Amino acid sequence: MTEHVRVTFLGGLGEIGRNCLALEQDGRLVVVDAGLMFPEPNMYGVDLILPDFRWLIERRDRVDAIVLTHGHEDHTGALRYLVKDVNVPIYGAPLTVGFARHRLTEARVAKDLTFIEVADGERRRIGPFEVEFIPVTHSVPSAHALAFHTKVGVVVHSGDFKLDATPIDNRRTDLARLAGLGDEGVALLMCDSTNAEEPGFTPSERSVGVALRRLFLERPDRRLVVACFASHVHRVQQIMDVAVAQGRKIALMGRSMEANVKLARKLNLLRVDAAHLIDIENVSRFQPGEVCVICTGSQGEPLAALSKLSRGDARNFAVGADDTVILSSHPIPGNEWSVGRVIDDLHRAGTEVIHSGHEPVHASGHARQGELRTYHQLLRPKNFVPVHGEYRHLVHHAELAVSMGLSPKHVLICEDGDQVVLTKDGIRRDGTVPAGFHYIDGSAGDLDERPLEERRMLAEYGVVLISAGVDRRTGELVHEVNVTARGWFAGDAEATVRQALTDAVREALVASLRQGERDESTLNKAVQRAAGRLLGQRFRRQPVIMPAVVVI
Repeated sequence: MTEHVRVTFLGGLGEIGRNCLALEQDGRLVVVDAGLMFPEPNMYGVDLILPDFRWLIERRDRVDAIVLTHGHEDHTGALRYLVKDVNVPIYGAPLTVGFARHRLTEARVAKDLTFIEVADGERRRIGPFEVEFIPVTHSVPSAHALAFHTKVGVVVHSGDFKLDATPIDNRRTDLARLAGLGDEGVALLMCDSTNAEEPGFTPSERSVGVALRRLFLERPDRRLVVACFASHVHRVQQIMDVAVAQGRKIALMGRSMEANVKLARKLNLLRVDAAHLIDIENVSRFQPGEVCVICTGSQGEPLAALSKLSRGDARNFAVGADDTVILSSHPIPGNEWSVGRVIDDLHRAGTEVIHSGHEPVHASGHARQGELRTYHQLLRPKNFVPVHGEYRHLVHHAELAVSMGLSPKHVLICEDGDQVVLTKDGIRRDGTVPAGFHYIDGSAGDLDERPLEERRMLAEYGVVLISAGVDRRTGELVHEVNVTARGWFAGDAEATVRQALTDAVREALVASLRQGERDESTLNKAVQRAAGRLLGQRFRRQPVIMPAVVVI
């Protein structure tokens, strides 16, 4: 059989988040990333969305490792669900592994796991592959691109990256090694597409520090509250540097912020003297101009620190007219509504709010078109699959690859569940696997589409409960049809609909009884059909209908 490598995409193609794929050679599998995605507003009660891991779990005895590109939740957040069934070594940079270990320990699933730390430029034998960890700049330190040395050539996975010439830690994307791989010959490139629609180059992270310094200097007597991702250690470093330069004390707010800062300081990736830090409980002891609070919640998460501040639910202090809140981030697609609500609530409290819409307080961690062209030019891949992005991002990235000289037959736009096979002759599609959304609903756990669809119907149209009692012997109604509605019409309109519904259900029920029907299940189905037909045709409504016909 011809030597080949199979790639199975389990998430991250067609959405922002859920990044996960598996590389297979000689029947052995290595998983790259296991990320989550946050729900959209109409996904009622859903807390998290994961890849569908069934395909991997069915092949757990063939999985050799999980390799992490970096420490963001959209690449590591689903680990705690995967490792329950697929317990294999987890590879990554010390910070990446540290973030993952912390999350898995919180979830109480880290006890029997093996974590293996790798260094920049290191090359490791992992399963059937030689895997090379190439440093790249991103919005979290210690991010890596991965080069898999396979029997059919080098397969490069870019991870999330940008080409920042002036990173905060001076750890730049290793362009020399990427060019070296290009000289050796890259059989397949899978590359981050998040900013593939955006022309030009992504601003350096240092540009944010310049903006923050100006904003702080213009507000010497105001308390500054800056919200950003807890994993964005470079952003936190810049906020701290500006605060220290102004003589402000720094308070951390949010469990993940405290934990990540502690780990980053331990790994010497974040530098701040302990004398400049105060407990969040002591903020109110200082004048507003003497304090800077760094908190979580820049995406409007309801339980995060910033949301609690905006609602006045924070235990330690309340924001008001003496405060300025800076959202040093950009809303992830789907989070715009949540972020807008938090901004509104902060304004209601009289607080000044600054965000990336009118000040350069955020710089993306993803490459724009100029950087992507440079990346392609360095690697000169023979085959290309765009990854990490919504479908339009993938399309734009594919067009960019063709514009760089790659033949369209060597460029595949894939979606979650697709499998591709790479040989020395090229790349081809090779079937699909289950890769739908896997919903997590709080402590209740798994959730599928059926109850989610019912929740949407409840939210949009309400619920109708219909009860009646039937005498089994005589086939007559001994308890009249009763209709109760919640969450739809009111006043005279409700009375009209309820009467029409009662008449239609009684008519259907009596007709079934005259035909000799006495089975409860069949009678309830007849009631549900009659109610659904009336509500849909006459009133254009599709509520959840709950019939309760009892045969006595």
